[in-house]
Amino acid sequence: MAELSREEILRYSRHLVMPEVTLEGQLKLKAARVLCVGAGGLGSPLTLYLAAAGVGTIGLVDFDVVDLTNIQRQILYATSDVGRPKLDAASERLSQLNTDIVIRRHDLRLAGDNVMDIVNDYDLVVDGTDNFPTRYLVNDACVFAGKPNVYGSIFRFEGQVSVFDARRGPCYRCLFPEPPPPGAVPSCAEGGVLGVLPGIIGTLQALEVIKLILGGGRPLISRLVLFDALEFEFRELKLKKDPNCVVCGATPTIREPIDYDAFCSGSAKQSAPAMNVPGISVEEFAALKESVAAELIDVRNPHEFDIVCIPGARKIPLGDLQARLGELDQATPYIITCHKGPRSIRAYQLMKQAGFTQIRILTGGVDAWAEKIDPSLSRYG
Repeated sequence: MAELSREEILRYSRHLVMPEVTLEGQLKLKAARVLCVGAGGLGSPLTLYLAAAGVGTIGLVDFDVVDLTNIQRQILYATSDVGRPKLDAASERLSQLNTDIVIRRHDLRLAGDNVMDIVNDYDLVVDGTDNFPTRYLVNDACVFAGKPNVYGSIFRFEGQVSVFDARRGPCYRCLFPEPPPPGAVPSCAEGGVLGVLPGIIGTLQALEVIKLILGGGRPLISRLVLFDALEFEFRELKLKKDPNCVVCGATPTIREPIDYDAFCSGSAKQSAPAMNVPGISVEEFAALKESVAAELIDVRNPHEFDIVCIPGARKIPLGDLQARLGELDQATPYIITCHKGPRSIRAYQLMKQAGFTQIRILTGGVDAWAEKIDPSLSRYG
């Protein structure tokens, strides 16, 4: 095992005097190889604390660029980083924080054909993603590789954290055998997230990583912690391994990565509802807006209307639409819009089931209108 330099002994001195860490534990941290999937809200505090703690090799998986909307919560980045590849800015920041560690960059979209090659090079994996296909992909790869998966998720004021390790407890699929229907769970871009929340959850993930490396304490295996920031309440749920789990059960039916986009869109089982939703582009709608009888319905929340709204839109929040269908005429053509699209699809499905036939969605929603038709309007999310 490598030794610590005099500078490292000074740097980590607050660790070394702790009987739960000592020189031996710090050497374990230095030798550890941790893969962080996602360098966003959760990945920011996570990687900063792992770098500061002296985790010797940190792998970063991301292929996005820094956007101004990221800065509210992704503390790895500064306003001057907007437009830069995240891995450029993240690697630079982490290397400045600790020159004694190695940052390995994986500037790619993690997928079934590359995940095992990447995961196999690390001791454990941290899931800082915000989408279901990657969550299931990371989970399955960790099961196949026999690696712990330190999980976190955030939404609005609520967060979750756990450690999935199929060798000692359940995996993510034991808790969530199948993803929710497409569009059933709003994204953070759609529903929002309190900027400080990923700092809390990402730091808890970093804590679990360090405990796993040191081999001390009681990691969150077989436990799921739920955090409600509004109530400042932590709750713990006990988790059990599912003996029938298709990945980690007694007789698994999935033994290698699958098509996770198809799995999570529902097309592996049936066509995704959104596949048959008719749309109209903002350019087409702008050209026809004055000449067609179609009425534009905006199904966003009232506080979103205050930020930006397409002139002339009728405001019916998605949550009120079912109760207000009686206000609408089934003979009238309707075009439905939201922020970027997902809620429009759900509104379309609801109206279709109620017997409306002349309905389309505005592709790209209000955001596309502000970007392409009226740049004077504000954009968000």
